[in-house]
Order: sequence, then C-alpha cells, then structure tokens
Amino acid sequence: MPETEKTPIIAAIVPCYNEEATVATVIRDLVAAVPEMVIYVYDNNSTDQTSERAAKAGAIVRRESRKGKGNVVRRAFADIDADVYLLIDGDDTYDASAAPGMIDLLLSEHLDHVLGCRKEDEGQSAYRPGHAQGNRLFNKLVGFLFGEPVTDMLSGYRVFSRRFVKSFPALSREFEIETELTVHSMALRVPQKEVFVGFKDRPAGSESKLRTYHDGFRILSLIGKLLVYERPFVFYGVLALVAFLASLVLGVPVIWDFVQTGQVARFPTAFLAASLAIIGCLSVVVGAILSGVLKARREATRLAYLQLDPPSGRI
Repeated sequence: MPETEKTPIIAAIVPCYNEEATVATVIRDLVAAVPEMVIYVYDNNSTDQTSERAAKAGAIVRRESRKGKGNVVRRAFADIDADVYLLIDGDDTYDASAAPGMIDLLLSEHLDHVLGCRKEDEGQSAYRPGHAQGNRLFNKLVGFLFGEPVTDMLSGYRVFSRRFVKSFPALSREFEIETELTVHSMALRVPQKEVFVGFKDRPAGSESKLRTYHDGFRILSLIGKLLVYERPFVFYGVLALVAFLASLVLGVPVIWDFVQTGQVARFPTAFLAASLAIIGCLSVVVGAILSGVLKARREATRLAYLQLDPPSGRI
C-alpha cells in the first residue's frame, strides 16, 4: 500500500484523577471526533468512580500508582505503541472536535508536535484567577530563554508523532510535564505547529487539581533546571559575568590603593575580589565542559529520533 494511504494507529491518552463527572463525556466526544482512535484512560489513584465510568464509556483503563500527571505521561508513553498520540485532560475543558484537524495537520505536514493553544469564548474566562497572566509570563520567559516563541506552553492538549514520544525522556512528576514537553521540542528542534482550540470552564461537580502557587513554583523551578541542562554556557556565562563584575568593583579600589601606597590596606576585600575572579574563571570552564556534554547528548538524542519513521498516512 502506498505510504500516503496507510491508516495510522492513533492512541488517545487521558490522564485522570477523580474525574468521574467528566471522563465519560471526554471519551464520547473523542470517539465521535475520531472513531478509529484507541482511547486509554490512566487512572492516577482516583477515589471515585473514574475507572468504572471510563470503562463503561468504552476506554481502555490503566492505572499509575505514582501520583502526578508527569508520572502518568511517562508510563503511557512507555506502554503504548502507536503512530500518533493525542494527549488530552479528562476534565472536559478542551474541545475534542479539534482532534481530527490536529491529527491531520501532523500527518499531512509530517510534523512531530501539534500544540493546541487554548482559545476562550468571548466574554467569559475559563481560567482561574491569575492563571492566564501566569501562563503568558511563562510563555514569554521560556521563549526568551530557549529562543523559540510559544503561545500556550502549559496546554494539556497536544498531538505527537511516534518518534517524538519514543525519544522523549519524561522526567517530570507532576503538572510541570507540559513545560518539559515544550522545552524538549525546542531543544530537539522538531517540526511543529500551533493551532487554536476551544477551551471552556469545568462543568458543575468537577474540581481542578492544579495548586496555583505550589505548581507555579514547580514549573518555575523546572524552567531553571532546564536552562542549566539545555543551555549551560548561557547560565554559567552569566554567573561568570556577575562574578567578574563584582570582582572588578571590589578589586579596582584595592589595586589603586596599592599603586599609590605600595600596601594592601584592605586585605579581606582583596581576598574576596580574587576569590570572585577565580569563581568566574571556574564558571567559564564548567560552562564550556557542560556545553560539550550537551552537544554529545543532543547528537545521541537526535540519532535515536532519526531511527524512527516520520509520521505519515491519513485518517
């Protein structure tokens, strides 16, 4: 059969924790949108009827005992074999009818990542107070630090190719998984696009599991770690620059006094300035070494990525 006519295997991954009020609706909407898609609901230690309602609606139910969305995604990406993976939350806030267009875009343009950027209905906001502003701030920060703009890095609605999923390490444990997915796609420079998708508030009886400040700080912490991990020379270069500038500010007056008097009147200051200069030099060396390690790691990741076939086919 010609490559363009292959029917790809499509899997939907629906992470859930206490989503009995919405999970069946999400499954029915996905089935209506893409009938041939296999739907996997991953129950993350729910204490309600999430698993039973998901199974009754026709999904394959699996369980992940380690708490956190990142752990669920890590498990699902390892367990499921498919050509196309759709990731969507089980809270019925995303428009499932956008799935065929996202999948078709990935297949027709041979992309590895399609990001569903949330677009709210005019006149009403589905974001909790402060979340929209925080999301925009994170988008700008990540775009600035990693050199590629992103509209909605915290979206939980995405479509991936097999080669993206199987080359993604998935190290995050909780809600910062979206940040890791976004930065991974930037670092690997995979072909990707963004599309706008409908976004609505949770229905009555459904509660958000996102903890604003706790998860916000975890995301910010991960961005910092990924900056060190993915752009070490930038991080340690800035650290070296700060150390060198502080050394000059402290050391120049001491040197000037020595030139004038032949004595070091402020020995502790001179010692601190010299220490800062040494720290600056060490930071440059560490940054250079880690940049070499990063290059080797990216080459290995790229080679693993290239061993898998690009997405193709039709739905």
